[in-house]
Amino acid sequence: MDDPCATYRSIKQAIDEYTASAGRRAESVELLAVSKRQGVDAIRGLAQCGQKSFGENYLQEAKDKIGALQDLALTWHFIGPLQSNKAAEVARLFDWVHTVDREKIALRLN
Repeated sequence: MDDPCATYRSIKQAIDEYTASAGRRAESVELLAVSKRQGVDAIRGLAQCGQKSFGENYLQEAKDKIGALQDLALTWHFIGPLQSNKAAEVARLFDWVHTVDREKIALRLN
């Protein structure tokens, strides 16, 4: 099994190199780790390596993870299709929503 911290450092180094070659600051790019189907322990481990932003696309799966990891300063991104009846709960749990495809959902998130 690969060392998640080594993989994380390698990806961050590549980001640093690419942003430098493009004349941008490394901080101008955010690495979003998609934690779909990953357990709480795996997410906690990657967070301890320095990763702070995680993306989920299933509300039900994310609820347990977000609750279990409240002690960490993580930023949660909802990246999946969003049903309007779940918009209010997504708005309460997540910091970002990337999949607003209808005005009805935007209004419910507001």
